[in-house]
This record gives sequence, C-alpha cells and structure tokens, in this order.
Amino acid sequence: MEELLEILEELHPDVDFMSNERLIDDHILDSFDIITLIAEVSDEFDILIPAEEIIPENFNSAKSLYRLIEKLSDED
Repeated sequence: MEELLEILEELHPDVDFMSNERLIDDHILDSFDIITLIAEVSDEFDILIPAEEIIPENFNSAKSLYRLIEKLSDED
C-alpha cells in the first residue's frame, strides 16, 4: 500500500488518499491521472490492468485500487 500511496501523492500531494473514498466522484482524479496511475501501477507491481477493470469503483479510493492490485497479483 505504501508504494501505491507514493504514486498517488506524486499526482496530487495535497490529497489525503487514506481517507478520501470519492477520488473519481469528486473529480480529484481525471482521465489523465487514471492513465498515469495505470502505467505507474503496472510498472511498480508488475501487473496488467485489463480494460474491463478500469471502472470508477476500482479507482475511487486508494483502498479499492489496492484491492484491485492484490486481486490481479493473485491471478498471476
């Protein structure tokens, strides 16, 4: 989780990613942020995020994104 938080904080240092659970809904993360996140997460965690997993529910909070990372890591 720490690595993910570092990636997120590089995008938006002013956001509390541990408590915010509406990153997409509140327009904190935009489409460019999502593309950047997908690339960074793929590199950092050595996973591929399939298109069907790129949905708001998976990117609305650091916790939900980390659950997706764990799920994809377990599938390898």
